[in-house]
Amino acid sequence: MALNQAEPGPLQALASTPTPPTAGLAEPLTPGTAAWQIRVTNALVSLGWNALVLLIFLAGWQILTILINSRFFPGPIAIFRAFADLAVNGDTGGRTLSEHAWASVQRVLVGFGLAVVAGVPIGLLMGLYPRVYANSRVVLEPFRFIPPIAWIPLAIIFFSGMTRFAFLIFLGAFFPVFTAALVGVSRVEPIHRKVGLVHGASKRWILGHVVFPTVLPDILGGMRVGLGAAWLTIVAAELAGGISLGLGRMMSNYAELVQVPQVIVGMVLIGMLGLLMNEVLLLVEKRLFRWRWQVSL
Repeated sequence: MALNQAEPGPLQALASTPTPPTAGLAEPLTPGTAAWQIRVTNALVSLGWNALVLLIFLAGWQILTILINSRFFPGPIAIFRAFADLAVNGDTGGRTLSEHAWASVQRVLVGFGLAVVAGVPIGLLMGLYPRVYANSRVVLEPFRFIPPIAWIPLAIIFFSGMTRFAFLIFLGAFFPVFTAALVGVSRVEPIHRKVGLVHGASKRWILGHVVFPTVLPDILGGMRVGLGAAWLTIVAAELAGGISLGLGRMMSNYAELVQVPQVIVGMVLIGMLGLLMNEVLLLVEKRLFRWRWQVSL
């Protein structure tokens, strides 16, 4: 006689269920985690390539210095020694490299900040009201073509201290920011403004939620151009004399002593400070407009 097999209970059925192949493995990466890892990998790859290019450039420079063998063409090793000496012992007046750099950075930040504060609203205003710009461009446009260096004699006569440098840097950085805001307004789609008006939006709401977000990428681009103009202006202003602190003043002092490595130290430091400030603006731009940086071919 056959024996009746008992039906399997719930626990037996669960135990006999085949284990999925992914059981016991780590949780799959979420899309956000994968994107973050891709960004970190790309950043590391870019950093590695930049480091390699820099090493090749410095090696070529040093080899060229050995071949030329002139005291007026120092190599990276001589410049690094001059940098260390200025950072530790200071210049001929006992002022350290950090003091000179901080003085120049302060002047650039003040003048550049004033240019942004004035250039953005004025550019937006004249972009929104083209007749205002058309009727006043005969006064505005000529100022745009006068180099800030040409204002140095008048600035020395009428201003002193931080006011002088803020005035000169303002002139150099204002017009790139102003022009970017002015031109950016024309990129605003009329349909977006009309949709807001149809739904009862006020002019202030349209300005803050339609116009300004559309123009902001152009403004940041203009700020980067204005930042370069600010550094050009501050070096020329500090070379004019009348001060004891600043990278431009330090370079001028060592140029009179024909000490080329110290002059190049000032040039390299200006370039690095400008690069650092530009990278900060780029990070802000990437943070605000991620979609623009995701478009590639």
